[in-house]
Amino acid sequence: MSGIELNQVNHFCLQKQHLTEDSKTSSIIQIVKDIGGLHATGPTTPYLSLFIRSNDFTKDALKKEMGVKWALGKIRSVRRTIYVLTKEMLPVYYQATKKLIQSRFQPFMEYTGIKDKEYQELSELILGILKNKGISTSDIKKALRIDKNVSGIVNLMCDQGLLIRGLPKRGWKSNNHTYFPFEGYFPDVDLNELPEAEARRLLVCQYLNSFGPVTEKDITWWTGLKKTLIRETLKEIERQITYLNISDLEHDFIMLYSDKSKIKNLDIPKKKAVNLLPAQDPYLMGYKERQRYLNYEHYSYIFDCSGNATSTILLDGRAIGVWDLIDDIEPVVKIFFFEKVKKNILSEVNFKAYKIGKFITDKEVQVKECDSMIPLTDRTAGGFMSPLRNCSGI
Repeated sequence: MSGIELNQVNHFCLQKQHLTEDSKTSSIIQIVKDIGGLHATGPTTPYLSLFIRSNDFTKDALKKEMGVKWALGKIRSVRRTIYVLTKEMLPVYYQATKKLIQSRFQPFMEYTGIKDKEYQELSELILGILKNKGISTSDIKKALRIDKNVSGIVNLMCDQGLLIRGLPKRGWKSNNHTYFPFEGYFPDVDLNELPEAEARRLLVCQYLNSFGPVTEKDITWWTGLKKTLIRETLKEIERQITYLNISDLEHDFIMLYSDKSKIKNLDIPKKKAVNLLPAQDPYLMGYKERQRYLNYEHYSYIFDCSGNATSTILLDGRAIGVWDLIDDIEPVVKIFFFEKVKKNILSEVNFKAYKIGKFITDKEVQVKECDSMIPLTDRTAGGFMSPLRNCSGI
């Protein structure tokens, strides 16, 4: 395929990411599979990412899939980032990124002064304390009665596949996880069942299915794997992929061959697609080459110095502004546009801002437009989590 319009590509990706009205679904598992997992560094991101992609999502629905049905698990994988994945995805992501994740083991041990033998003994003690119960790190530390970096040890055990993060006891906005022995939580999942090379092929195909067409740089960045490994993998799956050019963008783009006819024959809906994405949503974090959905003059309003994406307003797959919930005395959803938008788009943004604000707070919310915003690159770390807190309204 020689070339294709960027607008066509963006609508194709919006559909794959369940960000168009006709692609929304009630199946949490299907969404997680299709979008390559839920970015879960921030505790609320998985809930909000599902809310905007589902017809009737509730917070209890995700809790049920994770804590009752045991259909989803939370592990560190691509880019050393925490993701919520289906049981079937866990061995692929774990095995493909295991060396990347475990490369930080030795530096941590040296930094904390914990010897290998001591770590092994503490790991066995922690597994004995947990059995098949979900316990927080503070409770584990009390049971051990030691003055050690228990949180760090527990995280290493998660990265080794010995433990898994369960639901936090303090609700959906908390990152204070409970921890379970992995074997007891997922007795039918073998994290080491796949050879590394096969897992890597499956991971790259998963990424292409969720985000393609993409560049080689996109794949390397998203997986966190070395360029040489990605090139080897692309060579191994060369019969499953094809290349194309996208208007107004540089580089050759890669996509699954099975998507070739789908993208070419896609009918773009007449109604504009408006989305309010949460901070670090998979769509925002899925690409290194971000000019496909962002004018670079607005880059510092969406991404901070560490590459964290803030809560973003999309129009037909391109960033047109930022939103933020200020939940003080009376909850307010603030919105900021890079440029003036048409009345019908403003009305749609206001409606969706109200809906997501009410979902977060369980209260009636106001929506107010801001006339300015401080770039995230001029803010302290963590500023991307509340980009419009100190911005004045129109």
